[in-house]
Amino acid sequence: MNITLPDGSIRELAQGSTGLDLANDIGPGLAKAAVAVVVNGSQMDLCDPIETDSEVSIITINSNDGLEIMRHTLTAQVLARAIKNLYPTAKLAIGPTIEDGFYYDFATETAISSDDLPKIENEMRNIIASGDLINKSLNTKKDAIKAFKSKKEEYKIAIINESEQADDFQIYQQGDSDFIDLCRGPHLPSLEHIGAFKLTKVAGAYWRGKSENEMLTRIYGTAWNNDKDLAAYLNRMEEAEKRDHRKLGKEMDLFHFQDEAPGMVFWHPNGWTIYRELQNFVRKRLVDNGYVEINTPQVIDRKLWEASGHWDKYRENMFITEIDEEHANEKRINALKPMNCPGHVQIYNQGIKSYRDLPLKFAEFGSCHRYEPSGTMHGLMRVRAFTQDDGHIFCTEDQIESETGLFIKFLSSVYADLGFKSFDIKLSTRPQMRVGSDEIWDKAELALETAIKNLGYPYKIDEGDGAFYGPKLDFVLTDAIGRDWQCGTFQLDFNLAERLDAEYVGEDGKKHIPVMIHRAILGSFERFIGILIENYAGKLPLWLAPRQVVIASITSDVNSYVNEVASLLKELNVRVETDTRNEKISYKVREHSTSKVPVIMVIGKKEMEERTISIRRLGSNENTSYSLNDIVEQIAQESKDSSNIQEL
Repeated sequence: MNITLPDGSIRELAQGSTGLDLANDIGPGLAKAAVAVVVNGSQMDLCDPIETDSEVSIITINSNDGLEIMRHTLTAQVLARAIKNLYPTAKLAIGPTIEDGFYYDFATETAISSDDLPKIENEMRNIIASGDLINKSLNTKKDAIKAFKSKKEEYKIAIINESEQADDFQIYQQGDSDFIDLCRGPHLPSLEHIGAFKLTKVAGAYWRGKSENEMLTRIYGTAWNNDKDLAAYLNRMEEAEKRDHRKLGKEMDLFHFQDEAPGMVFWHPNGWTIYRELQNFVRKRLVDNGYVEINTPQVIDRKLWEASGHWDKYRENMFITEIDEEHANEKRINALKPMNCPGHVQIYNQGIKSYRDLPLKFAEFGSCHRYEPSGTMHGLMRVRAFTQDDGHIFCTEDQIESETGLFIKFLSSVYADLGFKSFDIKLSTRPQMRVGSDEIWDKAELALETAIKNLGYPYKIDEGDGAFYGPKLDFVLTDAIGRDWQCGTFQLDFNLAERLDAEYVGEDGKKHIPVMIHRAILGSFERFIGILIENYAGKLPLWLAPRQVVIASITSDVNSYVNEVASLLKELNVRVETDTRNEKISYKVREHSTSKVPVIMVIGKKEMEERTISIRRLGSNENTSYSLNDIVEQIAQESKDSSNIQEL
């Protein structure tokens, strides 16, 4: 049979040869580094036979896919076996990989805490030291159930019973040990390929993620190819913990959550100030870039959601309401809007539109509600109620390229003023299942790509990852500690406008369907504020800080001067507070530094006599003296200047 390699070369192998046979045929170096194989787009174990002519690539341990497989092997083989060795009555549930690591769920009679992690890690290292080969067998459903029934693994049996497949259940075993696990694979060929790892925490988790099911013990870990990469990751996580927006939100008195409204933010005055300042910043930019602001209802009849297609595709994530209409024989079913686009089309549809009216740009700070599972919510980063800086551009096909270029310029200027000087762009192209002709897709994809090239931005193409209704651009920010955040999006839509009867009269006098472009820069305000807090470690630029200045007195004799300075700053719209408590100045400075006040003005008798002010900037241990008029004017200017971004 013929094996086509990624470089286009062809090798001839006997039918039934494995990925390892291919790696050996290419060279001993590749065979040594090989951990799995991709056959016609699907990952397989090195030991799996290849039966027909195929396109094949070898996965090595140093690749991203190899690292993912190593993490998966650590979870399903090493961690699971270590738990069974240490806690023989433990039951195995599931153990997937996650970003940068893995977890495994167990049912144990003995409680496991974070104090037990070093003991479990040590047992894992003992297992790895054996260097055992990892063997795989394919089993019928009946045999697979029998294998796990003998070990009283009730969760594995449940997984097998729920599966629709009749055979080819993959069971993995290490060397001569009696440990087995059910897994989709692939796994490393042996334990010798495992690099550096660390177990990070213990948590509770419900079986199948449903609260009505039994509670299991979940053990999290991370794994990397070497100790250096592991140490770098742990340092990033330590820094991330210091910057956690939930912790800083409490210190800065910004917001809170409570059980009566899960996934919905209670904004405190300080947090709402950040929200409003950010919204005003975006609103001004919208006007400067040709958008008109609109507002659409939060509760809309299901008929519109059915017409848009959301009722069928998104209903399980929508909040549904039922209302008994007066004198009606049946209840009216509505939904809180999960997105704004159908409402924007309704406004577009009011009145006849001409090609001369296009492009037409609507913007809305749209409040949306989406039902997110309770286990997925995470502070401001993932909530059930949020506000998008949403916008839709209605345009012709010929305007796509120019609108793409204008949007990227708009987005880049906003990101720069918020402290993000660079971003990555991902172009997602047509999927197999799609609406619209190939001619339209060709034109749209070329327009997006040309606009990016003309602006000189680097980008990556994600083949086939576009939505069924159009290609898209995703914009990914990198924060101060190297984490990526996908925020902005620019999505072409060849479907919704037609579904909701949106039209315009073309230059030829005939009716045409506009291209609808969904776009956002921040995404949701809630999530982006969380990103900003963590990016700046709470030390927000002065214009965005909720408490810009605190004036602290050293002695009560200077309170009149403190109030005079505060009045001058308030007249210039600076957010200023006074602290004239009978406390030591060192205590006041420390307290306001902890709550991340950017400017602390210290006033004593000397400052009052000389009409000066002593300034302590957040992050500095030194005070600098300024004349009253000079510093008041300087602070007033800084507090309004959104381009005044401090160094991170």
